[in-house]
Amino acid sequence: MDKEAKEGNFKPIIYIMIISLAIAFLWDSIEIIKNSVHSILDPSIGALIMWNLTIGMSIIVFLISVFMTLVQKYATDQETLKEMKKEQKILQKEMDTYKNDPAKLMELQKKSFAFIPKTFKLSMRAIAYTGIPLILLFRWFMDFFITIGDPRFLGFLNWFWFYLLASIIFSSILKKYLNVV
Repeated sequence: MDKEAKEGNFKPIIYIMIISLAIAFLWDSIEIIKNSVHSILDPSIGALIMWNLTIGMSIIVFLISVFMTLVQKYATDQETLKEMKKEQKILQKEMDTYKNDPAKLMELQKKSFAFIPKTFKLSMRAIAYTGIPLILLFRWFMDFFITIGDPRFLGFLNWFWFYLLASIIFSSILKKYLNVV
């Protein structure tokens, strides 16, 4: 495998992000996008939310988290990410031992910073598979919850904050269980 293939390529991610942003901005202008998504999600996900607001939304967030975690596990090079994480831990230990030597510490920090773009590229590859569906889903959530009166989850959270907190919790558990970096 060549170096670029192993580290990932930003071009597909950039294209997906541009398409996702276009969908988000044109949601109300291009009726076919909005109506198609509503015709699919209103009777399925919408019915689940209307059945029980908190439980229904929790099930939806859990299923999205499972999907996202599986895509992350199989769309990224987990072995390379794990190796890089190990190397970063070794560098961090070295940095701790040389914290009183500014020159050596600076050298180690430069090495550490070199990992950031590589890790970012590898981790972001999953966006190519999930970017557009998530944008469509979030736009639908916005419309749906405005239509039903912007309800509160657990008495005080709007849909976005509930989704964010629940997805962090579910994703953390799933990543640990499925051994995803």
